[in-house]
Amino acid sequence: MSNVKLAIIYYSSTGSNYKMARMAEAGAKEAGAEVRVLKVQELAPESAIASNPAWKAHVDATRDVPTVSLEDLEWADAIIFSVPTRFGNMAAQMKQFIDQTGGLWFHGKLANKVVSAMSSAQNSHGGQEATILSLYTSMYHWGAIVAAPGYTDPVIFASGGNPYGTSVTIDQNGNFVENVEEAIKHQAKRTVQVASWVKQGLQ
Repeated sequence: MSNVKLAIIYYSSTGSNYKMARMAEAGAKEAGAEVRVLKVQELAPESAIASNPAWKAHVDATRDVPTVSLEDLEWADAIIFSVPTRFGNMAAQMKQFIDQTGGLWFHGKLANKVVSAMSSAQNSHGGQEATILSLYTSMYHWGAIVAAPGYTDPVIFASGGNPYGTSVTIDQNGNFVENVEEAIKHQAKRTVQVASWVKQGLQ
C-alpha cells in the first residue's frame, strides 16, 4: 500500500482535462495513493464563459471541485498537472498559479516533489508536447523530479505514443480521438511509484 499524497491539478474550460484528471485519480487510487483533485482558478470573465454553452456547462458542473492552494503543493509528495495547450504553451490559468509559487520555491518547499503532466489540443500536432515541456521547465526550477511515462508500457503506443505525458486530441464533438484512459492510469501509477521511491529514500 502506497503512502504517497498526490495532488492532481488541472485547468479545463469545456471538460477534457477534467476528465483526464479523474482518470488519473482512478489510476492513483488503484496504486494506493491519497489523492486530491484540484482546479486552478478561472481567469476568464463571466461574459466569455457565458458566451460558450459548453464552457458554462462545465464551470457549473464542477463548482464543487476545490480550487488549488499553495498549501496543497506543500501537502503533496507528487503532482500531476493536466492542462490544455494554448499556442504551444500552458493555458494562462495554470501559468498564473505556477507563478504564485515563488515563496515555496525560495524556502525549498517544492524540491524533490515528483511531477508529471498531461495535455490536450484540437488536433494531433496542436502543441501538446510543447505544452508539457514548457510546464516541465518550471518544474526544473522547483528542483522537482519529472516522472515522464516514457515508453514504459505498451499502452503508451495505443494512446498516441507521447513519451513526455499523455496527450489527447479533441474532436469537434468534444470526444477524445485517442484511447487514453489506460495510458493516463499508467502515468498516474508510475508517478505514485516514483514518488514512493523518493519518499522512502528521503526518510
